[in-house]
Amino acid sequence: MRRNRAEIVGDEMRKVMQDIISNEVKDPRVPLLTSVTMVKMTQDLSHATIFVSVYGTDDEKKEALAALDRAKGFIRFEMCKRINLRLAPELHFKIDNTLDEAARMDYLIDKALKEDKEKRIALGLEVEESDEAQEDEE
Repeated sequence: MRRNRAEIVGDEMRKVMQDIISNEVKDPRVPLLTSVTMVKMTQDLSHATIFVSVYGTDDEKKEALAALDRAKGFIRFEMCKRINLRLAPELHFKIDNTLDEAARMDYLIDKALKEDKEKRIALGLEVEESDEAQEDEE
């Protein structure tokens, strides 16, 4: 499948942004465990939405986002030095919550499976694991 220029530039920008945020931005509000998960470019390449994943509490995530917004000019300048574009895109940072959502979904699935197993045991459709171990010993 053929990719358009915005996707190609977005992928390259994600790599460059990750390097800049990890190695060049010196703001202590940006944690070490901050990663750029995706960059979405507009078709005319004038705007870039950078999705960042920050490990920490909600307050730490807000602080990191504020720090990145404050360093936006520096990040844009560094990016333009590394990627040859006719126009330096306007940067927009957003928190990526997909990891939090995945953890929440995993918890809900485990909870549902546990409740289902408890109901099956209560109805006598399934034997408890401790009962199975006792039957194996006999």
